Amino acid sequence: MTKHILAVTMRRSLGRRDFLKGATLLGAAGAFPAIITSRSLAQDKPTVVNSIRSLSNPYHATWNKGGAAFAKSVGTEYVTLVTEGNSEKGIADIKAILAKTGGNCVVNVDPNDSPDARPIVEACKAAGAYVVTQWNKPADLHPWDFDPNYVAHISFSGVPYGKAMAETLIKAMGGKGGIVALGGIESNVPAIERKAGLEEALKANPDVKLLDMQVANWSATEALEKTNAWVTQFGDEIGGIWAANDDMALAAVEALRAEGRAGKVPVTGIDGIQLAVEAIQKGELAGTVAWDPYWQGGMGLSIGYHAKTGTFDPAKEGHEHREFYGTGVIISAENAQSFYDSNIKSEPQLDWNDIWGRVSGQIKY
Repeated sequence: MTKHILAVTMRRSLGRRDFLKGATLLGAAGAFPAIITSRSLAQDKPTVVNSIRSLSNPYHATWNKGGAAFAKSVGTEYVTLVTEGNSEKGIADIKAILAKTGGNCVVNVDPNDSPDARPIVEACKAAGAYVVTQWNKPADLHPWDFDPNYVAHISFSGVPYGKAMAETLIKAMGGKGGIVALGGIESNVPAIERKAGLEEALKANPDVKLLDMQVANWSATEALEKTNAWVTQFGDEIGGIWAANDDMALAAVEALRAEGRAGKVPVTGIDGIQLAVEAIQKGELAGTVAWDPYWQGGMGLSIGYHAKTGTFDPAKEGHEHREFYGTGVIISAENAQSFYDSNIKSEPQLDWNDIWGRVSGQIKY
């Protein structure tokens, strides 16, 4: 088995707070050379597989925890694959697990880049596996063109939430001033949509000037470097920082902290990870949007598992259940504590059978 495949079989329940804070420890699990299997599991049950970017990323660490919780609920083997931002690795690892399981698996994947979705879906179809994609896929790739194996595509409309965070930032700035912006991967659908939302907000607020926008590829390291450069270049002209995800936003806060400006220059992110919510509580972040990656990691598998095991026939579902938007939650100082108490301090209790409960509309292109 390829050395790139990481498998995590969860045998005990961990508190969500502990799990999030242990993201770095989980990342170290990448040293495992092969898939860990559980001989006690029924051999006829499909293996459930999450393919994500990195376990060192708190967002995907929470996604992984949701996947483990779902697998435990149905008593089947759970495998985690990590791409580490490498599209070729991500595709190769999925093909390897398809071969290992003989296609008796369910794959829930956040493709590293939009074009990756097609070869992943085609490989799953050929192997007889069932697949759910999230966030990234080409606009002309549809689940109903690969019935019944391509079960669904889940996303969140980035435009309104990118705009909402820009509006939150502008409000915190008093409606005027200069901002800098940190974008995600250029060809990545969420990054494109969130940027479009930012642009809509700027168009409606002519007293706010975009000083610069740089692609930081969802990376905290890149975001820190770029923010440090901006602080040197623009100094006090920077009245706010908009970031397309929480990792980059938190890196921007650290750059500001080094200048004694953390909490004085408002920053917004997107993803709703624990550290971001805590930063809002401290007054160092003005807002974020929670997608609930715990739900994404578990429910993506649940939808595919229910299709694979015959609970429903994907081919008989309407398009609104095949390509749909989930529901995001805007978090600010007003609701940060209540969100923290119910989603971070305690582990969420989700009904994995409520597969369409958070559908908020069919995806439009």
